[in-house]
Amino acid sequence: MNRNQDIADCQNCLCLASRSAARAITSVYEREMRPYGIRGTQFTLLTALMLMGETPIGELAAFLSMDRTTLTRNIALLEAKDWAKTRTGDADARSHVVSVTGAGEKMVRKALPAWRAAQAKVADAIGAAGVAAMHRLARAEIS
Repeated sequence: MNRNQDIADCQNCLCLASRSAARAITSVYEREMRPYGIRGTQFTLLTALMLMGETPIGELAAFLSMDRTTLTRNIALLEAKDWAKTRTGDADARSHVVSVTGAGEKMVRKALPAWRAAQAKVADAIGAAGVAAMHRLARAEIS
């Protein structure tokens, strides 16, 4: 018996496959958006803020399924480019509320054709069933 027979199933690891798929998808968005000077993750954050309006960081982190500290670092990068701004919360000085700036909205609108091109490429690559499965997985709570 092969000494690794007991772990042979691991070559079909869904964790590894999902991470590899995420990197491949992200690279499509990065390539398309590079000429506009914005990263795919930055575009996603800005569009979330545009859709949600001024939002407490904790709520934004939950909406994006992101760790709060990772989100805070990413928001700092947006603030450095004047695409987002953060202020102290009204009810609690320890809370922070983030919003997109006019320059951030302008960047989103400028890069929107690149996002659409990336979206179409990825959707074409994974097909309608893959798109549906991805959205289903994004909403799923697996325990």
